Amino acid sequence: MKQMSGNLSEQKLRGGYYTPQEITNFLCKWAIDRNSMKILEPSCGDGNFLESAINRMKSLNIQPEDIEKRITGIELMKDEAISANKRIMALGIKSNLVVNSDFFQYIKKNNDKKFDVVVGNPPFIRYQNFPEKHREIAIDMMQELGLKPNKLTNIWVPFLVKSASILTDNGKLAMVIPAELFQVKYAAETRIFLSTFFKRITIVTFKKLVFQDIQQEVVLLLCEKETINDEGIRVIECENLEELESLNLNLINNLAVKPLDHSSEKWTKYFLNNDEIVLLRNLKDDSRIISCGDIFKSEVGLVTGRNEFFMMKKKDVEKWNLEEYTIPVVSKSNQLQGITFSDNDFQENSVSQKAIYLFLPPDKDFEELPKTCQDYIKYGEEKGFHTGYKTRIRKRWYITPSRWIPDAFALRQVGDYPKIILNETDASSTDTIHRVRFKENINKKKAIIAFFNSLTFAFSEITGRSYGGGVMTFEPTETIEIKIPQFDDLSVDFDEIDKLIRKREIEKVLDIIDEALLIEQHGFSKNEVTMLRNIWKKLSLRRINRKK
Repeated sequence: MKQMSGNLSEQKLRGGYYTPQEITNFLCKWAIDRNSMKILEPSCGDGNFLESAINRMKSLNIQPEDIEKRITGIELMKDEAISANKRIMALGIKSNLVVNSDFFQYIKKNNDKKFDVVVGNPPFIRYQNFPEKHREIAIDMMQELGLKPNKLTNIWVPFLVKSASILTDNGKLAMVIPAELFQVKYAAETRIFLSTFFKRITIVTFKKLVFQDIQQEVVLLLCEKETINDEGIRVIECENLEELESLNLNLINNLAVKPLDHSSEKWTKYFLNNDEIVLLRNLKDDSRIISCGDIFKSEVGLVTGRNEFFMMKKKDVEKWNLEEYTIPVVSKSNQLQGITFSDNDFQENSVSQKAIYLFLPPDKDFEELPKTCQDYIKYGEEKGFHTGYKTRIRKRWYITPSRWIPDAFALRQVGDYPKIILNETDASSTDTIHRVRFKENINKKKAIIAFFNSLTFAFSEITGRSYGGGVMTFEPTETIEIKIPQFDDLSVDFDEIDKLIRKREIEKVLDIIDEALLIEQHGFSKNEVTMLRNIWKKLSLRRINRKK
């Protein structure tokens, strides 16, 4: 993946991660046939895709002089464009096929050009880091297509949608795209665009990461404007690049497709079979099911701006005499062992000398503070802790905002399964753990027990986001989207569930709550419950196994 961030040197602007030849060969073999008269690579780097495209056309007995007329590459970096052209010449192609230009400017100047095939691996960079003159054109082009980009959008999105828009009526698009296409909210309208623009979409994913040195999961996106085969979407999962090389393209055409959903829903569901997709879709609007947002609000934890200053161990609190000016805080998921966080849990964390106290002086000017607070703040300034961005922009750098104590905690990053934990202390949490505030008249213990069921776990896997490392991440807005059954009549022993969770016996927990809540209270069949459990296992094991 051409991944870029930070201060944009030319290398970073171009990107430092090039597509493995196994991938470029596969995509070109799928997309290019003898009738492919106009082929474009919109961000060609040093020419991996171009080499594969040329070799593919040679295998089709197309002569070099004809190949020269069919292929165009675009590359923003001059040195890379020169390197790509030299590489092409070594393959017996005399003409310079690579245009040294920005893709969006090139398309703007050649707005009447259409292509039978577009192949490539677009840059992966946030809009705000992309040079202004290129970004403005890209944004305008997306808006012309009816899309509404924002500052969270990556530049691969306009590369993708604009490339699609310049295809001929029978055109094909084959690209390497970040797996966040499946999951992130800013790609929602891109998913809708693709599902309405193309008749048939095939997505190839990998169980193992295929780009060395980066934890970015990618997918191969194969799109057809027209097809003689069944319309819809398929997801094919390969173990690794070796399996990709042996993947039979004729077999791909015969695989069953799933109907494309023209909604903003995440595409993680397409890893499931049709019966599983239909079950989740039907349950989404079932009157027995509500969203977590119906019973609580979720917000990020305390943003300290400099944890090494604000987060303190017990011995450091005692050293600085700050017992009166600290509060207990949860900062890591492993500090939340059960479904309740008690004073005893806090003391166990304290004994193990974890940094679980937050420095919280009175919200006053420095001169009005107790001497112990002044001494510690002076120490922080000597260390330069007040110069960080988040501390520097505050009126008083040493005051952490939003100090309220939550009713419960929700994990932001999830390994095996999501958790909601009742807070029975005066503790708050840092921004690694979300804070939960229940709405009025909600039975907190019942609500938390009800969260641990196969339906909720299944929906959590298609609500959260997971990247290359196997961890699933939830933002507060995603936490409240998770589905949960109505639980007013639920009768399960809270303490029993807490003990089982602490022993990591999650299957026993699900068995108990599925039986009481899904089957007895709501009338789900055992087959439906089994299917929901399998959905959770299938999706969670898929992401967890990618970190191995």
